[in-house]
Amino acid sequence: MAREKDPKFTAGEVAKMTWLVARMAKRGLASQTVYQGDLERKFTRIVDGAREREQLAAADAKKRRK
Repeated sequence: MAREKDPKFTAGEVAKMTWLVARMAKRGLASQTVYQGDLERKFTRIVDGAREREQLAAADAKKRRK
C-alpha cells in the first residue's frame, strides 16, 4: 500500500498530536483492551487537515504564479 507523504505540521498540530499520543499511551498502560478509537480518529483528523491545508496552499501558490 502506497503511503502518502506526511505534511509539514504547524506547532499547534504537533502539540495536539503529542497530547493525543500521551493520552493513548496512558490508556494503553491502564489496559490492553481499552478502546482508543476516539483518540485515533482525532489524530487522523489532524493529519488529514494538515494535508488539506498543504494542498490548498500549493493550489494558491500555483494560482498566484499565473
